[in-house]
Amino acid sequence: MSALSVLFLLTVTQAPLGVTAGKILVWPAEFSYWLNIKVIIDELIIRGHSVTVVTHSATPSVKTTESLGYNVEVIQVPYTKQDMINIMYRFRSYWTYDLPNENMIQASLKLKQMFDVTTEHKRILCQKLFARGDLLEKWRKEQFDVLLTDPMTMCGELLAQKLNLPFIISLIFTFGNAMERLCGQLPTPPSYVPVAGLGYTDHMSFLQRVKSVLFIFTQDFLFSFVAKSKWDSIYTDIMGKPTTLCETIGKADIWLIKTYWDFDYPRPSLPNFKFVGGLHCKPAKPLPKELEEFVQSSGDDGIVVFSLGSILKNLTKERANTIASALGQIPQKVLWRYSGEKPDTLFPNTRLYDWIPQNDLLGHPKTKAFITHGGNNGLYEAIFHGVPMVGLPLFIDQPDNMNHMRTKGAAVMLDFNRMESKDLRDALTDVINNPSYKENIMRLSRIHHDQPMKPLDQAVFWIEFVMRNKGAKHLRVEAHNLTWYQYHCLDVAAFLLSITALAMFIFVKTCSWLFCKCLRRTTTKKKRE
Repeated sequence: MSALSVLFLLTVTQAPLGVTAGKILVWPAEFSYWLNIKVIIDELIIRGHSVTVVTHSATPSVKTTESLGYNVEVIQVPYTKQDMINIMYRFRSYWTYDLPNENMIQASLKLKQMFDVTTEHKRILCQKLFARGDLLEKWRKEQFDVLLTDPMTMCGELLAQKLNLPFIISLIFTFGNAMERLCGQLPTPPSYVPVAGLGYTDHMSFLQRVKSVLFIFTQDFLFSFVAKSKWDSIYTDIMGKPTTLCETIGKADIWLIKTYWDFDYPRPSLPNFKFVGGLHCKPAKPLPKELEEFVQSSGDDGIVVFSLGSILKNLTKERANTIASALGQIPQKVLWRYSGEKPDTLFPNTRLYDWIPQNDLLGHPKTKAFITHGGNNGLYEAIFHGVPMVGLPLFIDQPDNMNHMRTKGAAVMLDFNRMESKDLRDALTDVINNPSYKENIMRLSRIHHDQPMKPLDQAVFWIEFVMRNKGAKHLRVEAHNLTWYQYHCLDVAAFLLSITALAMFIFVKTCSWLFCKCLRRTTTKKKRE
């Protein structure tokens, strides 16, 4: 290879193409979804772009009172920040503690009530947004280049349509992958692509494939029903013409999916789906002095990092005591992010913190294991730094996330509600002392790092790509313009079956006619004789 070729490759892999400073409008979601999109915003600002974030007065996540490098537009809503936090706490608490003990009907009704409240909040926000004609006109005059949105907060894609902007979807997960499948036209053959929520791998038995097909059918029906009953009429009213939620979401130029093949199983993809899992991960920074001293005091045994995320701040006394008792039976020092009541069984080797620098601790050489709920952010930080895990999944996508890590040999997964102290102690002992877990997580870490472009650079590249090219419609498959029967070639199958049936009919009629003719000749001949 010539020196010029080498120089070209180094330039492409290390310095992605940029664009002149552009204008980006952002419609984010809350909590961990905001943390992911905030990383992209920060990088866009570093690269000289102007970013405007549109949020609402009840946001529990987006900073609106101080300048952080981006502009903020706030939509006033009749509910409060505490209302949103309370809903999330109730939802998580119910899913964690009560759901396992209720029958399907009770659970479905309770979850529906909670989802109805959040849906109503989103509906109000959507209507308040498009009632602001002054803001819409202002944004039209500003001539933004692209809109970045998270569909967990509805109507960002509708805003892009109103402003005639290309838009990019930033997505961590959806329930059962229905949104990617139905709106994004992402192929998901149920024979080897496991549907989110069942905990299957890409190696499924016959009965598992049967269950997957039925589960997909149910998920798609529920998603379509919710879209039609809750959102399609709103989208139609706002656009002034028949418009559906799925049709609007499907117009996305690029989908940024927050997973990668270190975590996910191989599956078909599309040109406008970009897998950028772990884009928020970064090398560890030095720890604060007090924290570093505690970590160093662990000696050769090392430390265990423990966090159940930012939402679940409290546990029942019984669960907290069970966990604390288990942690006291291992030789490692434990740093536990927990702001609830101090457990009665807390041992000296365990310290409680309202907040911990999780990424920096996971990147510390003395870290031996990570106890996690299986959230996407923490999971990818563990992959990035090569730390094996003990999973205590709580709700929604977390059991599925941890099952991925378990089947890849990088984690042990426990039932949060049923585990005893011995179970957690044994799981930690196994993960720390059995070298296979460390070997497997390091293999996943090597896969994560062995990419031609860092995930964050790739995400920003595709945003700038859309800005440079005024969209990326050339990457969207024609499937978006086909009916369901055209997509599955049912019209072709019906045509071919009709031709086959017609040919068989003609053949049978011809044979019958020839047989009858021969029979008449034979009969006539016999009569003459």
